Amino acid sequence: MSGHVDLVREQFFAFRDSQHQGAVHLLNLIRLRERADYPDGHEATGVEAYQTYGRMSEPVLARVGGKIIWEGQFDSMLIGPGTENWDLCFVAEYPSVQAFVEVIRDPAYREAAAHRKAAAEDSRLVALHPRPGATRFGQFLTTRRA
Repeated sequence: MSGHVDLVREQFFAFRDSQHQGAVHLLNLIRLRERADYPDGHEATGVEAYQTYGRMSEPVLARVGGKIIWEGQFDSMLIGPGTENWDLCFVAEYPSVQAFVEVIRDPAYREAAAHRKAAAEDSRLVALHPRPGATRFGQFLTTRRA
């Protein structure tokens, strides 16, 4: 079974074309392959391939002001499929939606992304808009998404 590894075109376009202003946080959940799956047969573990992706993509993210603002170790699923588990859990912050789009279009990032694709068995990328000052559960529940 193939997991979710690539951006979904329509979802990416909707995100890109959103009217959101200001910073965006991207929650990353990644399950790595035991052995990386490179089209050319290159041998590496999933961990090694993802580390290569990190080394190659970090300068591109830094150039647009992107950074990791939270990282944690997956423990257990309390709500959701009990069989889901993640090797990497982190939140990346970008100064704007456009900064993230700039990363995705960057040729150096596209080269790095081949290592991410080889490394990842499954992943989730969830866009979040920060709400400064939120300190209570449900405090900002003013609108519902359709």
